[in-house]
Amino acid sequence: MGAAQMYEKADVQHTQVPRMLLDDQQALEQYILKSKDPQLVKWWGQYMESTGNMDQAVHYYEEAKDYFSLVRVLCFQENLARASEIASATGDRAACYHLARQYEAMGKINEAVDFFSRSHAYGNAVRLCKEQGMESQLWNMALLAGPREQLEAARYFESSDKALQDKAVVLYHRAGMLHKALDLAFKTHQTDALQHIALSLDSKSDPAIVQKCAHFFVENCQYEKAVNLLAIGKQYVEALSLCVEHNIPITEDLAEKLTMNKGEGDEATRVQVLEKVAESAVAQGNYHLATKKFTQAGNKVAAMKALLKSGDTEKIVFFANVSRQREIYVMAANYLQSLDWQNQPEVLKNIVAFYTKGRSPDLLANFYVACAQVEVDEYQNYEKALGALSEASRCLAKVTTPHDPVQHQRVLDNLNTRMVLVKRFVDIRRSEFCNANIDSFCFLIVLSDIETYLTM
Repeated sequence: MGAAQMYEKADVQHTQVPRMLLDDQQALEQYILKSKDPQLVKWWGQYMESTGNMDQAVHYYEEAKDYFSLVRVLCFQENLARASEIASATGDRAACYHLARQYEAMGKINEAVDFFSRSHAYGNAVRLCKEQGMESQLWNMALLAGPREQLEAARYFESSDKALQDKAVVLYHRAGMLHKALDLAFKTHQTDALQHIALSLDSKSDPAIVQKCAHFFVENCQYEKAVNLLAIGKQYVEALSLCVEHNIPITEDLAEKLTMNKGEGDEATRVQVLEKVAESAVAQGNYHLATKKFTQAGNKVAAMKALLKSGDTEKIVFFANVSRQREIYVMAANYLQSLDWQNQPEVLKNIVAFYTKGRSPDLLANFYVACAQVEVDEYQNYEKALGALSEASRCLAKVTTPHDPVQHQRVLDNLNTRMVLVKRFVDIRRSEFCNANIDSFCFLIVLSDIETYLTM
């Protein structure tokens, strides 16, 4: 067997060894069985078949795992039960296809359809189902098949009973014939099928199709679906018009769909759409979403106004700090004054900081006057009140170009008068005469004057 070994080293044993040993079949069989080479075992099975030894051929085909040849020989032997068992167990496509052809020739259509399906020969399965009027099996096969078979099945369903029109719509859609699917759906009023088609539409879809589907939803009072569809199709203006007209809730997801990407189109249109989305969100009380969209539109003042309506102090303070815009600082400070700043040092600190950053010394002066009033009314702490009035005076002194110089001077004079009265009172309380009965009447007069001026 030295020659066989050399043929193996040359990797030509599959052809040369059988040629060399063909006259000595016993030696050839022993060599093949010893080698356990599937290719050689298959060759030996073919040789057995050619000599008419079918049982041996079946044995060797099975040994070589050549299931197509195995099923083919079993079908020749009319052993369809075992052939069916092997084809089902292995799932070998060629074996399943051969068996399906055998069943078709015998008129066993259900079995033929089953094995055509297992072999992925969906065209044959669809053909048989159409010929035999097997609508249920045809539907199942068409869903698994390719566009060509789906188109054939769709035409069959379209020409059949009206109850099958919905299947035709789905299959036309799957086959890529979107216009045909829509026309049939509209013609037969297939609402569910239309909704299914609408879910597959995106920004690349034909605008005419998007518009047609949206119009259908509007006619059927399904406004939210129409809005979502128009948004997906990037028909933002139409979508927003529907939102406003029918008060469609502006959710986070819908707002994102209605947001144009930068560079997607005209920038002015993009800003306009963003602001309309934000305005709709404000009208519906979704202030945080409105803030986000106004900010994306570059309108920070409108964003702050929306955020102020939310009453979210933490976010208001954060937004003011990151915006670094004079008007927004002032708006934030004005809002913070409506809180309990007397008992929240951090809020008071932010009010002062925001009026300072907002370059509004007149408003900061008013706040200090308010602080002085609180110190008198709530705590009778005239020393702190005097300090607050002094800060107010310093702030007013920084106003170099007042809008109304006369009014500004009047306010400044009034503030100075208050400071004088409070200082007199503080000095009297600190003096040694404060406890003397002889000065108690004078003390009350000064206190009365202070309270009168502080409430003016």
